[in-house]
Amino acid sequence: MNPSHHYGRFYKQIKPALESKVEEFKIFGYEQVGEKELWDYLTKKKWKKPKDEIQMYELVADILSAKIGDIMNFTTVEAFKLGDFTMDDEQERKELLK
Repeated sequence: MNPSHHYGRFYKQIKPALESKVEEFKIFGYEQVGEKELWDYLTKKKWKKPKDEIQMYELVADILSAKIGDIMNFTTVEAFKLGDFTMDDEQERKELLK
């Protein structure tokens, strides 16, 4: 988690919304998306430029409207940025480049 984010001060209050969204993802079979992944997506992508006068209901609305595709795309891009992947296998490289 990134408590130093501008909206980190709301974390305790919006945690139930985060938990609810993660549970929704699990119902649809996305077990790998946890609270950390959702929070990272929100703080690094959705809330990249925080507003000074944000209302808590706006944060909750952003959480509850988060789409799994957006989070998965963000997570994939972040993994590539960090070099958190390997393509040691020639077949993997071929599959990726198809």
